[in-house]
Amino acid sequence: MCDIWKGNHNLKQLTEDDISGLLNSLHQLGTRLVLMSGGEALLNPNFFRFCEILKEQNIKVNLLSTGLTLKKNASQIVKYVNEVIVSLDGDELTHDSIRNMPGAFNKLREGIVAIRLIDPSYKITARTVIHRLNYSKWPAIIEAAKFIELDQISFLPADVSSHAFNREMAWDENRQHEILLSFEDLSQFKIILEKLLTVYAKEFENNFIAESRVKTWNIYKYYAAYYGLCSFPYKKCNAPWVSTVIEADGTVRPCFFHEPMGNIRSEKLDIILNNRHAINFRKKLDVNEDETCRKCVCYLQLAPGNSL
Repeated sequence: MCDIWKGNHNLKQLTEDDISGLLNSLHQLGTRLVLMSGGEALLNPNFFRFCEILKEQNIKVNLLSTGLTLKKNASQIVKYVNEVIVSLDGDELTHDSIRNMPGAFNKLREGIVAIRLIDPSYKITARTVIHRLNYSKWPAIIEAAKFIELDQISFLPADVSSHAFNREMAWDENRQHEILLSFEDLSQFKIILEKLLTVYAKEFENNFIAESRVKTWNIYKYYAAYYGLCSFPYKKCNAPWVSTVIEADGTVRPCFFHEPMGNIRSEKLDIILNNRHAINFRKKLDVNEDETCRKCVCYLQLAPGNSL
């Protein structure tokens, strides 16, 4: 679902100097958590040095990963990373097919085993993008998450309309419909979802499935909205007010989906986030009316004092 790897032929990546230069800003902003993402963050040769720098400042580090190299890096992950979130696309066959990599599912499983051998209580969760290629396997995805002994799994629909994730151009209609559920898919999707909400009642109640039933049902509404069957689901989100995104080349965004507002290689992060342009953006942003926000799939809502 991500084109970051396609647009990174010149191997843009953050350096140790970039991370060290951020520390004053992170302190001033009261930063509590840094999520390392990619592409695959573990491919950056400085990854664990980044983690070490941040941990020394009592900033938690979480890792979003494909899981392919967890086994190789297990000991350092346990030492420097607070939590791992893996991408899970389906049961073994579906996951390997979508990843276009035979053995990807088993490598993910082996990595989880390797980490748990070091620390049996280490938290490993998953995110799954539900889309045209895997929605029929939704129950099997939950069973796969149990099989590889994840602590929790989260679901979201696919972003097909934005420039996020290094898309130089938004996907054209043909590319969108490779991922977007078709109108004909919706009836079957609805049946699968209704059954899921009943069969996996326990998993919703004990939070093995991270979303509530309402939020899970919103995945259907998200796809149905593309065909005018309903409005895009209402969402509460304060991501531009409580977090920021720093890309591989230093570009700063208020969240993954909105336009850049600066670069840490030319200006300090706290100055970028609190200049007149950034403040004006946040003052005027109405997440209920903004077109980017209305179609957003990845929203965040943190209340004051919320635990990270």
